[in-house]
Amino acid sequence: MAKVLYTASMSLDGFIAGPGGDMSWLAEYFSPNPIIADLIDGIGALLVGKKTYTGDDPNKGREGEGKAFGGGWDGPQYIVTHHVPADQEPNLFFVTDLADGLAQAKEAAGDKYVNVLGANLAHQLLESGDVDEILVSIAPVLLGDGTPLFRQPGGRNVKLERTHDSTAPLANNLWFKVKY
Repeated sequence: MAKVLYTASMSLDGFIAGPGGDMSWLAEYFSPNPIIADLIDGIGALLVGKKTYTGDDPNKGREGEGKAFGGGWDGPQYIVTHHVPADQEPNLFFVTDLADGLAQAKEAAGDKYVNVLGANLAHQLLESGDVDEILVSIAPVLLGDGTPLFRQPGGRNVKLERTHDSTAPLANNLWFKVKY
């Protein structure tokens, strides 16, 4: 059965996108990261929020633009949106219901990970108890503002158990199991 993994690259001050959804800051921190390279083979499907899907691409103007993990991964992607486009591309599936999209992604992933991309989507899945693990690669930069990794108005603790940590040339990786 597929596990659900929320992955994100994050600034040290907790932002996964800069002001206005800017992702250009991340390009400077692309470097070989063994934990991500190993993870890619373990991903069976992506579950992606609409803002993430249509948002700024950190690979803009580079090889791999518009592709998951800069072209390092290929497979089924389930985009959760209120507005399904008429034209659909191969391996892109637009769904209007998060639970349905998650079920489809899990089925497609088999015994591999469903990789969640997008803070709002991850927040909803954490609220419903559907995220199994979180992997964050922390870049050595302070953005000061933007989209946080996790936002819970009024506060709420989500207990985590660290299962792995490692260092790459331009990132520190922290992998957690979510404890509900």
